[in-house]
Amino acid sequence: MDWGKGILLTIIAFVGFIMTLVVISVRQDDIHLVTENYYEKEIKYQDQIDRESASANLDREVLQFDAQSKSILLDLPVGAKGSLQLFRPSDARLDREFELEITDLGTTSVSLGQLKSGYWKVQLTWTEDGVEFYQEKKINL
Repeated sequence: MDWGKGILLTIIAFVGFIMTLVVISVRQDDIHLVTENYYEKEIKYQDQIDRESASANLDREVLQFDAQSKSILLDLPVGAKGSLQLFRPSDARLDREFELEITDLGTTSVSLGQLKSGYWKVQLTWTEDGVEFYQEKKINL
């Protein structure tokens, strides 16, 4: 075999390898974005910063995780309304959202026993006395 045939076979093998990678990446359907409306949320990000700074000024820890009972404990006052989002970065199909309306005094508990074990982001957004708040906690189940 001479040099010309060797170079030609190398180029053909390289093109075949690249085409294989292209086909694999095109067929991959398990790609999850962080959020569906990414650009809209990015424009409203200053509101998010204001919510986070308001919750940092609170004198209590609103969002707590109890690893023993696999539950989220919420210290919210009566009349507070909001949403609790459970965000799974590795698989958006496992994401959950709960609407909250606090009607009882004391700590509210949200059980996480039915969720798949692994890394989760818990995002709590709520309104208390007309002021919006936001807290986030990263947990491992």
